[in-house]
Amino acid sequence: MIDFVHSELEFFLLCITTLFTLINPLGISPILLIMTERFSPEQKKAIAWKGSLTAGMTLIVFAVLGSLIFNFFGITIEAFQIMGGIIFFRSGLRMLEAKVGRSRTTQTEQDESEDHDDIAISPIGIPLIAGPGAITASMLLSSQTPEFYSYGTLIFSIILVLSTVYLILRNGDLIIKGMGYTGMRIIQRIMGLILMVIAVQFEINGIGTVLKQLLQ
Repeated sequence: MIDFVHSELEFFLLCITTLFTLINPLGISPILLIMTERFSPEQKKAIAWKGSLTAGMTLIVFAVLGSLIFNFFGITIEAFQIMGGIIFFRSGLRMLEAKVGRSRTTQTEQDESEDHDDIAISPIGIPLIAGPGAITASMLLSSQTPEFYSYGTLIFSIILVLSTVYLILRNGDLIIKGMGYTGMRIIQRIMGLILMVIAVQFEINGIGTVLKQLLQ
C-alpha cells in the first residue's frame, strides 16, 4: 500500500510539474489579454473557458492514445524520451530567456480569428495552451505510467492543471496588475529552469536505457 501511494504520488507530481511548466499560464496571460482586448469581459471569460476545455480534451486524447500511436509507428519509449527532452529543453530555455515560441501564436492566426468561439479553439486552445510541448508531454507521460490505473492519475493531473490554467487566464488582468510584469517574468524564468531540469532527466533516462541495451 505504501509503495502504491509513493509511486502514484511521484508520478502525479511529475505530471503536474511537467504540464504546468510547459503550458506556462502566467507567461501566456499577457498574450491572451492582447488577443482578446476587443471582446467584452463576459466574452473573455468564455474564451478562457472554451480555450482551456479545448486544450484539456486535446491533451487527454493524446494521453489515452499515446501507446497506440507508439505501437502504430513503431516508436520506442526511449526515442520519445530523447526527442521529448530536446523539445522540453528548448521550451525551458525560451522561458528562461522570457521569449514566446513562434509555434504558440502568430499575427496571421490572430487576424484570421475574429469570432470569440473561433479564437477560443484556435489559436488559444491549440496551440497557445496545448502547444507541441504539452502534447508531447501527454504522450510521453502516458508511456511512463507505473501501472494501468496510473492513466487515471495522468488524466486527473491534466484536468487539475487545465482547471488552474482556466482560473489564471480568467483573472489574467488582475494577476498582471497584482504581480506586475517583472514578477511574472521572474516566475516564468523559474519555471523554465525547472522544465530544463526535467528535460535533462528525460534525456538521461532515454540514453541510459539505450546504452544498457547496447551493452547487454
